Amino acid sequence: MTRFWKAFAVILFLFAASTTFAAAEERWQTLPEPAAMPKSDQSGYAPVNGIQMYYAVFGAGDPVLLIHGGLGHADIWASQVATLSKTHKVIVADSRGHGRSTRTEQPYGYDLMASDYLALLDYLKIDKTALVGWSDGGIIGIDIALHHPERLTRLFAQAANVTTDGLDPGVMTNKTSAAYIDRSGRDYKKMSKTPDQYDAFVAQMSHMWETEPAWAKEQLGKITTPTAIVAGDHDEAIKREHTEYIASAIPGAKLIILPNASHFAMLQAPDEYSRAALDFIDAK
Repeated sequence: MTRFWKAFAVILFLFAASTTFAAAEERWQTLPEPAAMPKSDQSGYAPVNGIQMYYAVFGAGDPVLLIHGGLGHADIWASQVATLSKTHKVIVADSRGHGRSTRTEQPYGYDLMASDYLALLDYLKIDKTALVGWSDGGIIGIDIALHHPERLTRLFAQAANVTTDGLDPGVMTNKTSAAYIDRSGRDYKKMSKTPDQYDAFVAQMSHMWETEPAWAKEQLGKITTPTAIVAGDHDEAIKREHTEYIASAIPGAKLIILPNASHFAMLQAPDEYSRAALDFIDAK
């Protein structure tokens, strides 16, 4: 090959590579599959509030309860479980109607879902716990901090909203969110005891999302639990100004912004997510 053609080939290669890199997705635009869930020390179904609630427990130490987001399930936390269970007793569960847990015809509400988790803690004989919640899980955590602060040591609430206008309408057309909904439907069919009822389940959840949560600034101002309000810097579902508002409304709350991550930060940046949660939970 002549020197000219060698140089031309290099130019073509560099152009192709730059085009590929330009088209490559950023981390915050991806939806990685969860890691494999570690083997639990205890698992089963807790009879709470008329449902059978799936749960699993890992490790030993001061307890940490992980609560997943809407349409998800406990296995989304696999990477965080692997890290946190080295030094803590980690509890995960499927919220009512999600994953392996059953549901009733009772209308969904965050107060009801919070009472499910409190009943699970009672079943497991855990008086107080740190709580890491994502999306709906973060909202459930705020609900518990508002109404049952005696049950919490710390609250790490990621991608939560406290009023419905905190939701970003762009989430309805977001590619990553659409992929999550699609994956959740497939997981539901594999895991649920009512695999053909996904649409009915989503309809129940959607009715709650239309009107809840609805907490005033004065209510948030009464929270005494040490709290971190957390968001990915590219969250598709929650407006950044709303996240900042929540952090400013809760006395002493710490605002944590996870870089190059979105609503699904625990999947996109599992090590950084786990470290941020641990640093906050273990802070003196």
